[in-house]
Amino acid sequence: MKYTIKLVKTKKDAKQFTELPIKLFKHIDAFVPALSMDEMNVFDPRKNPVHEYCESIRWLALDEKGKVVGRIGGIINYRFNEVFKTKIVRFTRLDMIDDIEVTKQLIETIEKWAKSNGMDEIIGPIGFTDMDRMGMLVEGFEHLGSFITIWNPPYYKEHLEQLGYIKDADWVESQIPWPKEMPEKVSRGAEIVRKRYGYEMFKLKSIKELDSVIYDAFEVYNKAFQPLYGFLPVTKAVQDYYIKQMKSLVKLDYVWFVRDKSKKIIGFGFMMPSLALANKKNNGKILPFGWLRIIKAIKKFDVVDFYFVAVDPDHQGQGVLSLMMEDGIKMGIRDKVCHAETGPELELNTKIQAQWHDFDPIYHKRRRCYIKKL
Repeated sequence: MKYTIKLVKTKKDAKQFTELPIKLFKHIDAFVPALSMDEMNVFDPRKNPVHEYCESIRWLALDEKGKVVGRIGGIINYRFNEVFKTKIVRFTRLDMIDDIEVTKQLIETIEKWAKSNGMDEIIGPIGFTDMDRMGMLVEGFEHLGSFITIWNPPYYKEHLEQLGYIKDADWVESQIPWPKEMPEKVSRGAEIVRKRYGYEMFKLKSIKELDSVIYDAFEVYNKAFQPLYGFLPVTKAVQDYYIKQMKSLVKLDYVWFVRDKSKKIIGFGFMMPSLALANKKNNGKILPFGWLRIIKAIKKFDVVDFYFVAVDPDHQGQGVLSLMMEDGIKMGIRDKVCHAETGPELELNTKIQAQWHDFDPIYHKRRRCYIKKL
């Protein structure tokens, strides 16, 4: 069948683009949708300041009856290309029915767009920043997704590889059983770190205090994540964009900051009660009653999601994480957490994965960013 590829121009087109995965996969137990409001905003240059140095575009695939059967987005991060001397286009939000012809036409459309803009390489699925959704699921399809990751069926991988795409980078995700009591190794390690280096872990008492520390924390984040795949430091305007999203959801008991002797922030950790089931029931919608489910999930939970931990490179390997881990375990025991889900961790980032070895992690998901020369 020949499909029609349509450029997203109107608000109706944008809504169809955003909601396609929900229509395709809401019946799948493991599928968790993105928050529709955020997905609408992320492509809007008036709302997402990343467009100061990025260009984005979206297309829909329609069948002969006009039904939406596929979608794909394209991103050119001009600042990234300038810094790393590359000519890369990113594809993102690829979703489609199980018909290789739909995938082929969507991919050919973005490849043509990339070439017309002087690009010579395409990678994806990957978003605007490291905080955006990235990585196609290639293992662990049966496991419940998370609030911040992509779920897709196995045929996505098969389609891309038939079209000449190969692995560029993989991320792994783990399920970590929560300790019933504080491991002596963790408490002993945290005490040694406090005495040896004078580090101090602290938490905020109110969301109003966030502004006084968050920009210093993002400075640590930018330094710590600099060597990682596809990363570009997040500008202040983009930081503000994510801070605004975070403020409405954050649970301060699971946000940690670590200072050195001079009171400079050198570490930053962020976890959240799992919002997967709540957002699944909401079908990605906040209104009219979605917020109630989200608030309930934040108050009563037994699963937590690791979002990220960042430690200043000058202080890595000196036990900063142990201070956050000690308090995190206390909070989890108090809240009767049964297990945690890590976010995607680059398979080559053995340092972060080594932190979980003593907790008998279950490696249960793998996701991939593909690449193709144009």
